[in-house]
Order: sequence, then C-alpha cells, then structure tokens
Amino acid sequence: MAGLLAISVSLVIISVQWIDYYLWFSFGVVISAFFLFLVRFERKVIDAREIVLLAVLAAIAAVSRIPFASIPSVQPTTFVVMMAGFVFGKESGFIIGVVAALASNMILGQGPWTPWQMIAWGLVGFSAGLLRNQTFMQKTWGKVVFGVVWGFLFGWIMNMWGLIAFTGPEGFLDFQVLLPYFMGSALFDSMHAVSNVIFLLLFSGLWVSILQRFKTKYGLLE
Repeated sequence: MAGLLAISVSLVIISVQWIDYYLWFSFGVVISAFFLFLVRFERKVIDAREIVLLAVLAAIAAVSRIPFASIPSVQPTTFVVMMAGFVFGKESGFIIGVVAALASNMILGQGPWTPWQMIAWGLVGFSAGLLRNQTFMQKTWGKVVFGVVWGFLFGWIMNMWGLIAFTGPEGFLDFQVLLPYFMGSALFDSMHAVSNVIFLLLFSGLWVSILQRFKTKYGLLE
C-alpha cells in the first residue's frame, strides 16, 4: 500500500520535469489509484456469495447504461453505483463503479477515456460509502444533493482527461481554454445531474430497502 502511494506521488513529481509526457504520467497515477483500492479490498475477508453480489451489481450498473447511450450523459449507472456504495460501503462501491465502467465500455467502446470513467464512477461509490452514516445522507434531499454534485464532478473529471489529451497540461493554466471547455460541458453535466435526481427520487427508497434486506438477511459485506 505504501509502495503504491509512493509511486503515485513520484509520478506527479516526475511529470513536472517531463511535462510533455504529462498524459502518460496521468494514466500512471490513475492506474496506481486503482491498485491502492484493490489492495485494500483484497485484504478484506469476503466469501463467494459477496463476490457474486458485487458482480451482479456491477453488471446491472454496466448494462443499465446501454439503453440510454443515445441520450448524452443520461444513464442510471451513477445511481446504481451510488446505492451500492451507500449500502455496502466505500470499498464495495468503488469496485462496482470501476467494473461497471470497464464492462459497459466493452460494448460502447474502449479508449483512453476508460480509466478516467473507471476512477470517476469508482469515486462515486467510494464517496457514497464514506458519507453514508452522515445525517444528511439518510434523508432523500441529502441523496439528491449528492447526486447533483456528482453529476457535475463526474463531468469535470472527464474534462480533465479531455484537456490533458487535447491541449496538454498548459490547458489548465490558460483560462481562455479552461473556462470555455468547462462551460461547453455544462449542459451535459446538468443532464447527468438531473437524471441522477430523477432516479434517486423514483427508486432510491426501493433500492436501499432491497439491498439492505440482502445485507441483513445473509450477512453480506458487513
């Protein structure tokens, strides 16, 4: 764990010296982050039933994205990952988000954007699990605010990938590039946020009830 963290920090420092290769170093940081969480998750004691449950939830999150592919930024994947993290915890939420992005892109198309989608959806599940015991997250309005925030944060993470890929690290320092780029994605980020709100208002109570019942009845992912 300490070694992977040291590698991530080293990649960030080295990227300052070799700024022209910043994109490759950024992939290194993202991949190292995956391994940090995977190592932590692997240290947990889980049985076959729990692995199956994680796989099923990741599959649902992945498949649910496909019917909405023609509507930009509108999909229930964020909602599913959020609910999984909220009920089963941050490590489980992260794993489900990562696998959902990778699996759905098997059909929708893999590319250099895939690791960034994996880390973005992984962080949705991780943060939902991290905040699940907070008072506001127990309320519907709290989950709605969380969904709105992540509608925009997800887009901003993907904007980081786009700026690095097409403008290089200089794009972060040039507000004539940075501001129009982020403003151009505002509509799509808003659509993502609104879709999160709709899914949360319609289905969050039912999903939490079902998942919590599985967790309590079978003692899964305690």
